[in-house]
Amino acid sequence: MQQHSGDTLLVDGYQRRFEYLRLSLTEQCNFRCQYCLPDGYHPDRTNQFLAMPEIKRVINAFSELGVKKVRLTGGEPTLRRDFTDIISSIADYSSIKEIALTTNGSRLYHNIAQWKDAGLTSLNVSIDSFSPQQFALITGENKLHQVMRGIDKAFEVGMAKIKINTVLMRGVNDDLSYCLPWLKEHNVDLRFIELMETGEGQSYFKRYHMSGEKIEQQLLKQGWQLMVKEGLSGPAKVYQHTDYLGRIGLIMPYAKNFCQSCNRLRISAIGKLHYCLFGDSAIELRDLLSNDGQKILLQQRILNSLKMKPETHFLHQHDAGITQNLSFIGG
Repeated sequence: MQQHSGDTLLVDGYQRRFEYLRLSLTEQCNFRCQYCLPDGYHPDRTNQFLAMPEIKRVINAFSELGVKKVRLTGGEPTLRRDFTDIISSIADYSSIKEIALTTNGSRLYHNIAQWKDAGLTSLNVSIDSFSPQQFALITGENKLHQVMRGIDKAFEVGMAKIKINTVLMRGVNDDLSYCLPWLKEHNVDLRFIELMETGEGQSYFKRYHMSGEKIEQQLLKQGWQLMVKEGLSGPAKVYQHTDYLGRIGLIMPYAKNFCQSCNRLRISAIGKLHYCLFGDSAIELRDLLSNDGQKILLQQRILNSLKMKPETHFLHQHDAGITQNLSFIGG
């Protein structure tokens, strides 16, 4: 099922095209973020995360179907001892144009140079506050300084695409004045992501959710202008300003027509294909990852599963599907 046209075979019933795969490497995390794993990660002994040979078969199958961008997520993906090797194995596929990482940044400083050398092309770091005290309250870890050192190191080694992810929370980090001075001098995208309701986070959502439209209105008043989207980019609306090196993005899953631009599929750390972060089911792939001879069957199952992908999520009805927390399939 090798495809040569440069166009993806991954198209759903609504003519959305999928060239972007988010691959969760582990559900484990070393932070205790209030909106995700406030009590920390508790291992499920029945969950064995995908091994390197299985990961290679996933990437092989999806690259042939037209995936051009792979994002490594978790939990905290860099906790895997074979993380650098995973990057290298994905970089072996010439059809994969971008290898991205979403991380809490705790291991950036000592490792970003070798990750870049292995083939990492872009970096998303989660920073929910630029205040050390607030950061510690949200994450359960007093490590903002360590994370910021890691970002400085990423600039030093020449990482071209660096983004900061901030989960937007009412009354916690919705004051732009804290981040704007940093954006004047750093060529990054700071992206506010609306807090999303999960099975375990309903009360937290009710307390802290706010619409990204409020930030958007502030930006427009201050002269920020909406940028044109790039091909493999995600759902963020990105704004730029002539006085700032950095940009501000908004990811607003509760906005009208948010799902129309969906361009990514997700593989969980235990080998299930999720066609939506908040879908009500997942497709088992792991039984077809034990040897190379099952690739055609694997690709057929992936393509058939796209017929099940609904037009939209059901977050507006407070239905988070089977997503109990965001470490579950990599946010």
